[in-house]
Amino acid sequence: MRGATHAKWAALATAVALAATACGGGDDGGGGGGGGADGIVSSSWTDPQNPLEPANTNEVQGGKVLDMIFRGLKRYNAKTGAAEDMLAEKIVTTDSINFTVTVKTGWTFSNGEKVTAKSFVDAWNYGANLKNNQKNAPFFGYIEGYDQVHPESGQPKAQTMSGLKVVDDQNFTVKLTQKFSTWPDTLGYSAFSPLPQSFFDDHAGWLAKPVGNGPYTIQSYAKGSQMELTRWNDYPGTDKAQNGGITLKVYTDNNTAYTDLTAGNLDLVDDVPASQLKNVSADVGDRYINEPAGIIQTLSFPFYDPAWNKPGQEKLRQGLSMAIDRQQITETIFQKTRTPAVDWTSPVLGEDGGFKDICGEFCKYDAAEAKKLVAEGGGIPGGTMKISYNADTGSHKEWVDAVCNSINKALGNTKACVGNPIGTFADFRNQITESKMPGPFRAGWQMDYPLIQNFLQPLYYTGASSNDGKYSDPDFDKLVNQANAETDTAKAVELFQQAEGVLRDDMGAIPLWYQNGSAAYSDRVENVALNPFSVPVYNEIKVK
Repeated sequence: MRGATHAKWAALATAVALAATACGGGDDGGGGGGGGADGIVSSSWTDPQNPLEPANTNEVQGGKVLDMIFRGLKRYNAKTGAAEDMLAEKIVTTDSINFTVTVKTGWTFSNGEKVTAKSFVDAWNYGANLKNNQKNAPFFGYIEGYDQVHPESGQPKAQTMSGLKVVDDQNFTVKLTQKFSTWPDTLGYSAFSPLPQSFFDDHAGWLAKPVGNGPYTIQSYAKGSQMELTRWNDYPGTDKAQNGGITLKVYTDNNTAYTDLTAGNLDLVDDVPASQLKNVSADVGDRYINEPAGIIQTLSFPFYDPAWNKPGQEKLRQGLSMAIDRQQITETIFQKTRTPAVDWTSPVLGEDGGFKDICGEFCKYDAAEAKKLVAEGGGIPGGTMKISYNADTGSHKEWVDAVCNSINKALGNTKACVGNPIGTFADFRNQITESKMPGPFRAGWQMDYPLIQNFLQPLYYTGASSNDGKYSDPDFDKLVNQANAETDTAKAVELFQQAEGVLRDDMGAIPLWYQNGSAAYSDRVENVALNPFSVPVYNEIKVK
């Protein structure tokens, strides 16, 4: 969900559901309170899945908020994605296993608490501990002692990881279980954010109104309605908010959000619905953004369901992939704001960073070969497969219906594939994390940092944080471990690509297309941009 350098790795998803506080504030046209430096920007949003704990947010809606209220050791450049020091004064190592982290002085949380080395160590230990049930716990898996606080079975044998040590207020040490040369570049991901002591002293109170150290503070959140964030005037960083605050308005249909934008009732829509792509340039002129982003759309399979995890079914999955006419769908449904996928990463990585045509013939439309492979793979379990998707955002109905039409046409069976809409993003994510999918389901991945590892390990490594389909292959895991330990970037990328080859031969997920970031904004605001993760750079938006 964030970014680093083009020669490294990437991951998606972040969710939120806070205990509702006061709704607060009236609505004043495009989002509120006048113009100038104190003007409030209104933006479309969707209720996230979980409360805003950094280590428990692994989907994009919650991630948008965390990116406004927290700053970590690293931050990904809003234009290039490069991992740059934020709260890190320096991170040094001589062996890529033992690291010494020095935290900058002068930083506080918005409640006045100092940000110290302990703020990071306590947060990481909390995130890793099994008893806290944090979805991003695997991100701490390379730290020595993780297996003691997060065993595969049974209760934790320790409460803190032996590989984390506070030296003094500004310094702490980290010991990993193996060489991991690019580990520092991962530390801009929100899971590695610091936490104030108030988080631990009054957890319920903190969840109701999270306290961070970023340029904004949360004033209120009414689930199903909106979240109000205001500028923190005492924020010590250089990336101060250029507006008075952001009001995130909840929409269950992004067509409604777009209508509000064009009617002057909303300032920003950061996901232009597919049905409006043909109109958006005429509607908003040069206030439309369409640019490449580190996002890929895939179809995942429920490998936890015996019906979808039988020997030989890799042919079924490969056949289904070949039955999808990606070129036609991206041109007609998405007006070329998507690009047919040829691997499981993203073109934003560049060739040096690992982008390469790995999928080959299995990502090319071939109806005859598709029908043959599906038959050789035992056919579709039950005769009809349901593709599940959330119906509230992302124009998913249009493309899911198009994918099913393509599959049905290729297989000569009008009942081979049907869409399975689920009302809200939060409900959809809950069914996924509870392993209740009745068949394939849509899986969007927005990179956490632009390294090839991030597109692969969090999604397909055994037991990984976002491995929602429970895919597992020991050869894939072995190659990922070898790649992470490799200090030569080119060799590491090659090993990750070999792991992709394993994924291709299993067709552990079907790559569909790479997604551009798209947004449209009102004439009330300016300096609007999307970062390489397709998230608005909220703090730089100015109200006229």
